[in-house]
Amino acid sequence: MKFTEVVAALIWQGDKFLACQRPANKGNALLWEFVGGKVEPGETKAEALVRECREELGITISVGAEFIDVVHQYPDALVHLTLFNATIAEGVPQKLEHNDIKWITTAEIPNYTFCPADDVILEKICEVYK
Repeated sequence: MKFTEVVAALIWQGDKFLACQRPANKGNALLWEFVGGKVEPGETKAEALVRECREELGITISVGAEFIDVVHQYPDALVHLTLFNATIAEGVPQKLEHNDIKWITTAEIPNYTFCPADDVILEKICEVYK
């Protein structure tokens, strides 16, 4: 069983956070997620997150404190996902890799189908940001 270290960013704009829809040609196709990706060998989690946000959205972020970390068993991989609070330092998010990107409120979460690993995260976001 493959163990994958993954990082993601919780980016707020007012009372909305950034949600990204996965491309149709990747695993968990068209499900919603937080921007991020795999930590490469030799990278810190923060470095990986900055790189992923640049590659996927064309933005530069400032990585803040860890918000939550989750271990989730997918059929093909065990994923350790660490979600960090982050702010956009430079740029405007663009759909470089995702099918769609949206700013959503916590009340709008039920309108989107997120990746299974994000369920626990979304519950915590709803608790913390009522």
